[in-house]
Amino acid sequence: MFSNKDVLDTIAMVEKEHLDIRTITMGISLLSCVRDSAEETARKVYDLVCRKAENIVKTASDLSGEYGIPIVNKRVSVTPVSIITAAFPEKAPLVGKALDEAAATPGIDFLGGYSALVHKATADYERIFIRTIPEVLASTKRLCASVNVGSSKSGINMEAVKMLGEVFKEAATLTKEQDGIGAAKLVAFCNAVEDNPFMAGAFHGVGEGDTVVNVGVSGPGVVKHALEQIPNADLTEAAEMIKRTAFKITRAGQLVAKEAAKRLNAQFGIVDLSLAPTPAIGDSVAAILEELGVETVGGHGTTAALALLNDAVKKGGVMASSRVGGLSGAFIPVSEDIGMIRAAEAGKITLDKLEAMTCVCSVGLDMIAIPGDTPATTIAAMIADEAAIGMINNKTTAVRIIPAIGKKVGDQVNFGGLLGRAPIMPVHECDSSRLIHRGGSIPAPIHSFKN
Repeated sequence: MFSNKDVLDTIAMVEKEHLDIRTITMGISLLSCVRDSAEETARKVYDLVCRKAENIVKTASDLSGEYGIPIVNKRVSVTPVSIITAAFPEKAPLVGKALDEAAATPGIDFLGGYSALVHKATADYERIFIRTIPEVLASTKRLCASVNVGSSKSGINMEAVKMLGEVFKEAATLTKEQDGIGAAKLVAFCNAVEDNPFMAGAFHGVGEGDTVVNVGVSGPGVVKHALEQIPNADLTEAAEMIKRTAFKITRAGQLVAKEAAKRLNAQFGIVDLSLAPTPAIGDSVAAILEELGVETVGGHGTTAALALLNDAVKKGGVMASSRVGGLSGAFIPVSEDIGMIRAAEAGKITLDKLEAMTCVCSVGLDMIAIPGDTPATTIAAMIADEAAIGMINNKTTAVRIIPAIGKKVGDQVNFGGLLGRAPIMPVHECDSSRLIHRGGSIPAPIHSFKN
């Protein structure tokens, strides 16, 4: 139960410190929609999503008004579309466009699940499906896609990695007039999770129930404000403060999640603890790291500070809820964090440093703009590096890279809203094509054999 002090603390976090419920995401199983033809399957998909999600926007609005906590995004995730279109993969775009139209009907912000799981090998139907991703992302507005290319149990599917390098490049090219936003709606994963409520990587795993509500809470500003109250504390005390703050944030998130599930006639799934920044002033993960003592994010000590933050958020959140899941930690997207944007513009943070930081945070190379003439094999090599970090460390890693077609270092892309803006960051010019063209797979590490 919430005490009076809990209520007052929550009000203060909302009014002064940018606390919000970043997303209510309804996961919907599409397995019951499979029919003999793509056309009929698409119709069933459209009808099911419209029916299941018709009240999600109203419910979020009602809960926001009742509890006084802003709910920023209303989203849907679905069964990986490659599974339900396996009999007609070349027509998977029909289902993708039906999903986009279904999302628009109730006013959903994003819909995730135009996805494929190819972490061990790539079936023929999945090769065809993956090649449809660029055109589908270019011709839809709300639809998001993801591909899981590796896991700690199976290793890394380098054929899929090579394909994804080409797919990112094509998705950006087809949407170059919008600064390559097609690539911004695509994620390459290692160890993808089935209950992630955050876009663009959300999908509804086959191990989930028919209809599930997952919630992502967010409060970088709340954590920074808490640390500002103890400017001279040692790092042990700072970690304790972050834990206590994460506990309060998570309690608020679970309250909203359980009530949303009840009203939407769905199961309560999980609360994702991730600190997800926005381009707004005062809502930055980078600012937390700087408050801990790093002069500018990207400087020496950044990875250590991020490790402390990520661990403390998890410990505090797990104490507050028995249903923690998703990615849960701290996100470091460049374009979506004003502190990251400024550090990148000043040349204080590089791709190499961002890669090092992903060893200890929740995701990977996220929302990073690179020169448009970057070879597809170089993008594939970035994906392989991140997948290797995830595979060896038994954690989820991801890549969301935007090749800015026609732009070079010194230029920038601008997506607006939560996706923000990003300076074009330099990449290493050495050739990785021989590694990528070898194909095959990178075997799973020896410590994956735990049976």
